[in-house]
Amino acid sequence: MPNTGRKGPGNVPGKGPGKGKGPVSDPPAGPGLEALLERADALLRRLEGVLPEPIPPTDWEGAHAFRWRKRQGRGYLQAIYRIAAIRLTELKNIDRQKQAIEQNTRQFMAGKPANNVLLTGARGTGKSSLIKACLNQFAKRGLRLVEVDKSDLVDLPDIVELLGPRRERFIVFCDDLSFEEGESGYKALKVALDGSIAETSENILIYATSNRRHLLSEHMRDNLSYQHRDDGEIHPGEVVEEKISLSERFGLWVSFYPFKQDEYLTIVAQWLGHFGCDAKAVATAHDEALRWALERGSRSGRVAWQFARDWAGRHPSAAR
Repeated sequence: MPNTGRKGPGNVPGKGPGKGKGPVSDPPAGPGLEALLERADALLRRLEGVLPEPIPPTDWEGAHAFRWRKRQGRGYLQAIYRIAAIRLTELKNIDRQKQAIEQNTRQFMAGKPANNVLLTGARGTGKSSLIKACLNQFAKRGLRLVEVDKSDLVDLPDIVELLGPRRERFIVFCDDLSFEEGESGYKALKVALDGSIAETSENILIYATSNRRHLLSEHMRDNLSYQHRDDGEIHPGEVVEEKISLSERFGLWVSFYPFKQDEYLTIVAQWLGHFGCDAKAVATAHDEALRWALERGSRSGRVAWQFARDWAGRHPSAAR
């Protein structure tokens, strides 16, 4: 078709296609726009302080132990990379307790029936150390430890929901557990042990340590609830039954007792050897170890460990 020289609307020089106007451009940034941007920036900064921080991902592959933590009301598993390198063979004079815990954990790892465990008794006798040693014993086979503080026991349903689908096997560890009347974690632990309509996850057990056998404080007034029958029988009242009901939900009870003097010295020798001291050094430290225990008013395994650390630190030349 011959060029008629007519120009369509889209061909007008300097005009936009089909509009008859120039190219569309952003309006100049005036004082009003700058003020609006400043307000938006200030609002974003305020929101940063209100919005919750992101929860860190759980390092399932890199850690064998975890601690339940809370951040702005949300719980997560904090990986623990440095675990006390204690072995079962290093724990002395608790052979019966050690055998019971190891056997129960071995059953658990094999997928066989196993019990939740309550370790009670004298302080410093190796209750917590025994659980840590079990973790080191079975970690390569897939055992994991999750430490939960008493104040966070109300989160047990969330913890179980998080751990249940995992392929690993978990011990939920509650250390130095005891309750006062009215604490919320008490009920949550009862339900988690044996009281929920949901079936207990087969890859989770609860191991707890306590200096109290029944986990709750006991008072003289509790005895007033006992019922005396005509035939001479005595039956505990509701208050006592409630206090016993929690500890009874642990299937396995393991009791620990104060050490005798020779048992205490055996543990001292074990820990001195752990810190590199030879047999001559152990014999030299004998009397000091007894005075140390006398001053502390206890011959526990914890006191023996503390003495060994102190003595080995003051006598570095005694190390092999």
